[in-house]
Amino acid sequence: MPWELKEHAGRHYAVLFHYALPDDAWAVELSEAKPASAEGDAESPAVAVTHLPGAAFLVTHVPDEDPNLQPTVRVWSPDERVVPYEVMRWYMEQVADQVERCRIAFEQGEPEAVE
Repeated sequence: MPWELKEHAGRHYAVLFHYALPDDAWAVELSEAKPASAEGDAESPAVAVTHLPGAAFLVTHVPDEDPNLQPTVRVWSPDERVVPYEVMRWYMEQVADQVERCRIAFEQGEPEAVE
């Protein structure tokens, strides 16, 4: 599962992309990234990974089988959470890019090509 990292004001955030089969949609998750362990938790040992995605507190489901269905954002946080504006903007840009990839793939008849 690919992810993107962003550092803001000394904190690290991650956006993780994966397919949510029960929802028939791509999930784009925002979390506070956690430092990677010394053993190397990366999917590829050749890549130096300093942080990994943590527990998601925002999840956007992007439907890929019907372009008429709208993405939905879910908040998954039992505690109050403050998300800096720049981080939220970055996250929503990632979501918008995923929506665009899904719609292009749908138009081309290649829903599996949105990764």
